[in-house]
Amino acid sequence: MSSVQVGAWSMLGTAAAASLMSRIGADWVVLDSQHGLYDDAGVIAAVPAAASVPVHVRVSANTPALIGRALDAGAAGVIVPMVQDAAEAVAAAAACRYAPEGIRSWGPLAAYRGESTVPPAEANARVSCAVMVETPTAVADVEAIAAAPGVDIVFVGPFDLSIALGVEVADLLADRTPGNPLDRIVAACRAAGTVAGAFAGGRDAADALLSRGFTWIAVAVDTQLITAAGTALVADTRGAARRPEENR
Repeated sequence: MSSVQVGAWSMLGTAAAASLMSRIGADWVVLDSQHGLYDDAGVIAAVPAAASVPVHVRVSANTPALIGRALDAGAAGVIVPMVQDAAEAVAAAAACRYAPEGIRSWGPLAAYRGESTVPPAEANARVSCAVMVETPTAVADVEAIAAAPGVDIVFVGPFDLSIALGVEVADLLADRTPGNPLDRIVAACRAAGTVAGAFAGGRDAADALLSRGFTWIAVAVDTQLITAAGTALVADTRGAARRPEENR
């Protein structure tokens, strides 16, 4: 994946929200089951509703059951949080794939929707496994994490990483000192042929991440879009109402 992909992020936990986010022109959409409102039933309903683009699920933990359940729902891939080292990255990748490449259990839900199931070998080839680097421990092992078999994307969570490092997010994004975390992560991904991804949640952070070499960036978040657009529209309308001459 050499070109930049810009993604959408859905927190709201409904098929309607996922469907709307899939139609804003993003390359993919993530359903957030870690910090968002997507439970098991929500993911099962939302994946087909947003299927006009690849749908990924951020699971709440690095366990085979949670990863397998998201993939059974039809997700194109998963984002696995708080991966600390290469061994945990290997475990996440194995949970994404059927034997002999992994340990995923067979049980896709496609048949319940009247859809054909994808054969195991094809599913293994298609699936995307993203592991999150969010701590100094993970950064210290990022070269091995990025090179772990079956890991397709190393995905940075700037908020948790900045908290763990004891710095502000803006300072993490602006840090250009030799060996800084973001440059080290991108370099590790390039060396391993793995995609460098990150959560931006807005244009300024996205620009900073793009300038560092990240190429798989989540920028549009449904909760933020509703609040920002609604606030701006209400303020604009209220301002116009205070200027009677504009309403004549």
